[in-house]
Order: sequence, then structure tokens, then C-alpha cells
Amino acid sequence: MKYENIIRGIFIDRPNRFIADVDIKGHKETVHVKNTGRCKELLVPGCEVWLTAPGTPNRKTRYDLVVVRKENGILFNIDSQAPNKVVREWLETCDYDRVIPEYTYGNSRIDFYMERGKEKFLMEVKGCTLEINGIGYFPDAPTERGVKHIRELIKAKKAGYQTILAFVIQMDGVTEVRPNVGTHPEFGVAMDEAKKSGVKILFLTCHVEPQELVVNYYPK
Repeated sequence: MKYENIIRGIFIDRPNRFIADVDIKGHKETVHVKNTGRCKELLVPGCEVWLTAPGTPNRKTRYDLVVVRKENGILFNIDSQAPNKVVREWLETCDYDRVIPEYTYGNSRIDFYMERGKEKFLMEVKGCTLEINGIGYFPDAPTERGVKHIRELIKAKKAGYQTILAFVIQMDGVTEVRPNVGTHPEFGVAMDEAKKSGVKILFLTCHVEPQELVVNYYPK
């Protein structure tokens, strides 16, 4: 997944979860943050960030903030729309006969429905942007919606589907994602129940550049 244009800036502050102030070549610009999570470990004053200008008419902000360099030097893609886009690209390289995004199952919209022969698959995608000591954690803010989706995967598994909870790790060097029970204990409970029910937990490792996000997990 590539961004058509990218520009470097220096993060100043984040007045609310939707916007940030960024220094672009000495000019203060208010930009849209494409992640409503806390990202407090990433968005610290003075850090390098990268922005893209979608060119959408009548926008209040010209730029979207999509990539951050953490103080340890690692680049993080924090675009909340990137995981589904990059997974869609990755699924096209796998041997599924059909791939349908935004599939309604039960009372939820599951990110992907796939078919391979007579097998039917449901995949829910979560983007991981929180790293502590080389381990990824999810979520970085409470997510009742995330818990609901896991419950749907458990039901689908019992109904005969092959079910997958996929974590897109939006940084280099991290290969595992653990539930952030300190932030949302219920998510940890749901993830443990999913494992016991036979839901496959998939960690999609990635390579990040300011202008792109690439899955480097190869299907077996």
C-alpha cells in the first residue's frame, strides 16, 4: 500500500484525537490524525511525522498524518485505514477463490469473507500501533466493537467457518501482539476465548516506509 504523496514534518501537539499541529518547513499546520487511538507513546512533541495530502475537496485540513518515527528510531504507520487496505492486497496473493470485504455476519460487519473450494473463511483485521519492549499490544484504547467482532468470530467458528483474527503490525521488528489487558481487560478475555474456540490468531508482520506499508508475512 503506497501513498501518492508524502511530506515530512515535526509534531507539535494534539489538541484533540482528530487533529494535530505540525511544523512543516517552519510553518505551523493543523492536520488530520488518521487514528483516533491515544498514540501517546508515539505522538510526542518534536518527533518526526509524515503527512499525505489526499486532495479531497472542501476538507478542513489539507494533510493527513500517517507515519511517526518513535524515539527508538522505528517508523510506525498509524493510519487506521491502512490495515484493511494492505490486507486486501495481501489476500489477493493468497489462493482464495473469492475475497469479499465488509461482509455482514450476524450483527456485525466482518472485514473479509473468503472462499477456497468448499471452505468458507471470515477474517477480522486489527491494526497494532502500540509497542512496548519489542512486543505489540492491542488495543491502545477500549474497544467494545473489537470485543463484539471477536464474539462473532467465535459463533462463526461453531457454525463451521474457518475464522481468523488478524493483527496487522504497523511497525518493523515486532512479531507478536498481546492483548492490552491493562487498558481493556474484556478484550483479553475475548481473545483467550477465541483461541480456545479454534479461532486462528494471525500476526501479519510489516515493513514501514514513510510512503508505504507492506505485509512481509508469506502464506504457507
